[in-house]
Amino acid sequence: MSEADSVKQCCARAYESDFARILLGESFHPGGVRLTERLGVLLGLTPDSRVLDVASGNGASVFYIAEHFGCQVVGIDYSAKNAESANESAHAKGLTERVRFHLGDAERLPVEDSVFDAVICECAFCTFPDKESAAREFARVLRHGGVVGMSDLTRGPSLPEDLNGLLAWVACIADAQPVEGYAGYLRRAGLRVDCIEKHDEALSEMVSQVRLRLLGAEIAVGLKKIELPGVDFAGAKRMAQSATEAVRAGSLGYAIVHATRA
Repeated sequence: MSEADSVKQCCARAYESDFARILLGESFHPGGVRLTERLGVLLGLTPDSRVLDVASGNGASVFYIAEHFGCQVVGIDYSAKNAESANESAHAKGLTERVRFHLGDAERLPVEDSVFDAVICECAFCTFPDKESAAREFARVLRHGGVVGMSDLTRGPSLPEDLNGLLAWVACIADAQPVEGYAGYLRRAGLRVDCIEKHDEALSEMVSQVRLRLLGAEIAVGLKKIELPGVDFAGAKRMAQSATEAVRAGSLGYAIVHATRA
């Protein structure tokens, strides 16, 4: 197995874990459905839109877009467990006519050419080992005039060392890019970047919530109310503290990038 595949599998296992759900809640990205709605508005989604959510996780954003904008939405995720669970949730919500989920790799999307009006990717692009291939895949599956809405962590020239390890990679920090880096990937894939918005406040809020939930989880484990075997609480707390300091210093942020297949 290649190093890139190992990173993908580690990330997939982390995001499908009980620990991730405890720390991150329903929406595994800063801003939650508020920023998902902002993406939908920027992309001009309508009930006629066909949307692809790359790295769809538990499906929270897919469900919100389908219900709020009335779209047809397909979710792709590297975790078979996430895709299966999200399809079960779609059935329970009565959304199977508008929503479906598939197992797939962002760098080799199991989708035909030019079939979607919009692609969204929230707080996941920075975890893809081959970002050039992922950006080209976004462009490939879009029809002419189709749009991309990507939100992700942004970083300055340097970060503390403990924000560069595997745990930080899983938390979407270690390979975060400057916002112009994301725009560059999309441009090289043949897309026209139309808009960049900064939303650092959403990351600040999420880091604060994670720190509180991390403390609560550690207490619950100590009281034997829940079991989270193998969790490195000390390492997680150090990383959360470093992330807090990086956000305050302006070296870690969050942004939306909107682009069009012209």
